[in-house]
Amino acid sequence: MTSTKPSSAPHPHHGPVKVTCLTELAEFEGVCSLFDRVWQPGRGQIPINPELLRAMSFAGNYIGGAYEDGELIGASVGFFHPPAEAALHSHFTGVTRPGRQVGLALKLHQRSWALERGVGRITWTFDPLVRRNAHFNVNRLGARVSGYLRDFYGQLEDAVNQGDESDRLHMDWDLRAEPGPPADAARERAAGAVVALSAVDGLPVEGSTDGERLLVAVPESIEDLRRADPVAGRAWRRALRTVLGGLLDEGARVTGFDRAGWYVVDRSFTGLGGRR
Repeated sequence: MTSTKPSSAPHPHHGPVKVTCLTELAEFEGVCSLFDRVWQPGRGQIPINPELLRAMSFAGNYIGGAYEDGELIGASVGFFHPPAEAALHSHFTGVTRPGRQVGLALKLHQRSWALERGVGRITWTFDPLVRRNAHFNVNRLGARVSGYLRDFYGQLEDAVNQGDESDRLHMDWDLRAEPGPPADAARERAAGAVVALSAVDGLPVEGSTDGERLLVAVPESIEDLRRADPVAGRAWRRALRTVLGGLLDEGARVTGFDRAGWYVVDRSFTGLGGRR
């Protein structure tokens, strides 16, 4: 990163996105309404409520809102976790207008807020099947994958998850580190990387994990796939859990992500000689 306090992201056709900390109950009601529009939860499923946000803010945690021309278009909620006040867990981040760097503006504002308070790390979870989020987290921010969490939140009946199991990658962001270059899957293959999971006709196909450098595919758009073919969506969940989850359980590390849809995994950390 080039600055510790960026809090806006310009867009050529709209006003700049302004990010600020939220403290008022009416603002928290707006955040909950925004999250409802993003996730569209099922009846009786409330992701978070204004009263809880009020308590979290009062206790010194992070509630940030992104505004464009006075309208709330994104929000992020984070709370401290052990060791006490040394790290922040970013639990919710949602935006209603994609493609305007709103998520980046929120994350950078959150980073600045954390650093001002002596916090050096932010953690969060995300669905490893969502290609654009993998690119954003690994390449844009430079966060590190620290674990694979199986069905972490249970089955989620909302418009985004479509009742799928909620496997997540746990991310750890060193706020003082610079992101590295994006991975290049073609270059990795030319150098001998083995394809451990690929896509054939839109479906996952497990390959070999006999190698130190491995490539693990994800679909082009898991959200579209879940709506069009839920069976195929669940097949991707199971395959990624088996391959990527299994590799990370062994001690392998995700060292990069190619935005064309490939995790790059290094097994040299496992001490297993590159054989699963």
